[in-house]
Amino acid sequence: MSVAGLAGFVALSATAANTALPAPDLATAQWALPVAAGLAVAARYTRGRTRSLLSALGTAVLFGFTSALIRAATVAPFSLLVIAEAVAATLAGAWLLHQAYASGPAPIVAGVTTIVDPLSAVLIGVFAYGELTPGQLAGVAVPGLIAVGGLVLLTRELPSPAAPARRVRREGPLRIAITADTYPPDVNGAANFAARLASGLAARGHDVHVLCPSPTSEDCTETAAGVTVHRLGSVRTPFHPTFRVCPPWRTAKAVPALLAGIDPDVVHTQAHFLVGRSAVRAATAAGVPVVATNHFMPENLLGYGPLPRWTHRPLIRLAWRDLARVFGRATVCTTPTPRAAQLLEQNGLHRPVLAISCGIDRAHYAGPPDEPAEAPNVLFVGRLDAEKNVHELLEAAVFLPPDVRVELVGDGSERGRLEALAKRLGLTDRVTFHGFVPDEDLVRAYRRCTVFCMPGTAELQSLVTMEAMAAGKPVVAADAMALPHLVRPGRNGWLYPPGDVAALAGRLTAVLTDAPARTAMGRAGLELIAAHDLDSTLDTFEGVYLDVTVRPEAVALRG
Repeated sequence: MSVAGLAGFVALSATAANTALPAPDLATAQWALPVAAGLAVAARYTRGRTRSLLSALGTAVLFGFTSALIRAATVAPFSLLVIAEAVAATLAGAWLLHQAYASGPAPIVAGVTTIVDPLSAVLIGVFAYGELTPGQLAGVAVPGLIAVGGLVLLTRELPSPAAPARRVRREGPLRIAITADTYPPDVNGAANFAARLASGLAARGHDVHVLCPSPTSEDCTETAAGVTVHRLGSVRTPFHPTFRVCPPWRTAKAVPALLAGIDPDVVHTQAHFLVGRSAVRAATAAGVPVVATNHFMPENLLGYGPLPRWTHRPLIRLAWRDLARVFGRATVCTTPTPRAAQLLEQNGLHRPVLAISCGIDRAHYAGPPDEPAEAPNVLFVGRLDAEKNVHELLEAAVFLPPDVRVELVGDGSERGRLEALAKRLGLTDRVTFHGFVPDEDLVRAYRRCTVFCMPGTAELQSLVTMEAMAAGKPVVAADAMALPHLVRPGRNGWLYPPGDVAALAGRLTAVLTDAPARTAMGRAGLELIAAHDLDSTLDTFEGVYLDVTVRPEAVALRG
């Protein structure tokens, strides 16, 4: 039906066309560009066969438009702008064609491009060249509609590709592959959680493997705390001194090969970046259930590059859509807090998301306080990067009692600017930049501080805030993202409006100058953090793993 309709359309168009071509009016053919763009945008909000169909339609429109531009070059003088437009349309069409083949059956893609490409080229000829009269256009419309109707039937008749059979789980402990794009020795919350999860599961008798970037360009495999860590050679990123990534051509080959050798019961990915997306693709192709946990906010990366501010909003939207596309293939999606789950659902992940706390080892931070510091102090722990807003703490310190010190534990891209700011504010003798410290020194810093401060506005949970609470310390934090899940104003600390330095100074002063309130807030923090014990987190994830490996239908009930 499609072939017959297309043949009739082309034959009638060819015989009716005006062979004495006038100079083309390419301005009237520009409608093809917004049409193709609209199809591409619509494809981004769909999945499967529908995405494939829309992407292929966009491809065909762009290729037809390119044909019209090339034809124009043969009958009239043309400019460099026409050449540039043809090249851009070809590249965009090629990208859409790749998306079409990646998301649906090849026969649909081939059929759409074969049929719609010449249809769009002829229609552009009608408007740009005036080739057909209204009567002739009506005549060729009939076989054209027949061709499109055949295409619709083709998309309905093609069987859906069979999903890979779900594997049968082995008896006994699970074999778990955790894939992470950041892992110790990296210092950040996602890396720390992945390590705690892996070692905690291994301590419970599971066979745990971690796939992650190597701190060097060389591959290596090592065993630590009962966990087998497979490290892939990585390269340093140009936008951050400590971030390393595995090249995509490396992960595309190495991750599937490693997973095939490990033969896991379940894959638990901690990110949607290069290691994570390769793992999701390989695992779903092999029928291995995937649990995907998100620790990412696009805002956390925008401060590391020289991008103009007007690009931030579209880049954030694009990043969220990319995350939703990768995690949309997982069996179960999780994230640390209800606010983080809501954020995923608002940004394109149209499925239930489980909120599972990252958890901490409360006993590791609890205990009697160390010898009190000589002077009251405010502690911050974390990366000294833009989204942490440590400058607000330094600016607030100017208004604190003069004997109060500020202790900063951590390092990052903003350290030089923060040191310069402390000097400019006259705080050099009151602020200490400790950099990264050993774990025992970190625990000691929590126990010796008077109050903990977290001014970050992109926290999906904030492990360091939880650690301070486990040490029995009051917290003053920005009223942003997931921090209100941890800080109950007036109970275990205070929240302040992000960016309001005066409010931050006032909240800190209130805690610093009221010893009975500090003690009560510390006790309340210990009570609240009990719900975030690491053992509870491990129990929950073990339950999720069993759900997806033994009773996959139970996932819907848990969601």
